[in-house]
Amino acid sequence: MKQSKNASRADNQQERLIGWILGFVDGEGCFSINFTKQPDRQEATRIRRGYKTGYQISQNFAVVQGQRSLRSLEVIKIFFGIGKIYRNRRHDNHKEDLYSYKVTNREDLKRVIIPFFKRNKLITSKRNDFLLFAKCVELMLQNKHLAIGGMLKIARLTQKMNHKKSRDKLIRILRDYTPRSSKRRQDIVPTA
Repeated sequence: MKQSKNASRADNQQERLIGWILGFVDGEGCFSINFTKQPDRQEATRIRRGYKTGYQISQNFAVVQGQRSLRSLEVIKIFFGIGKIYRNRRHDNHKEDLYSYKVTNREDLKRVIIPFFKRNKLITSKRNDFLLFAKCVELMLQNKHLAIGGMLKIARLTQKMNHKKSRDKLIRILRDYTPRSSKRRQDIVPTA
């Protein structure tokens, strides 16, 4: 009888921890896909070719907190068993540095983060960001991001994510690869 009570308490603690993590990520987490222009570069002895699409695409799951709440990020890192905590020193009028727990490795995202958030659903609009993020990561795991068609598909998905973020850069990326007609340029991203 004693073992079952202990097991029940452990299950309740695990459930509370999972609920706490979900709430924390709903409020302070971010799932993002980033595009970095990678032109060809001249090195000392040769020209290093950039990515075929001209962009490096990366993925990031992050939770950010001020220094006073660093312990919360440590708990999340221990729970998942992957990722790193980074310090962002503040040199402005803020009194404390920011810290972020990040997971950027695709295999770690596939193996740990994505299955966790598929089993344990977020309840804010961040759920939609996560679902789009998971689709993008899956495409990247299939190396679709290395071809223009796959890159454009990922760009279209990310256009629907994190609406507080400026999308000017993303719109430029899509326009760079928009087929041109003799009459006028057809934008992939509707201007609304």
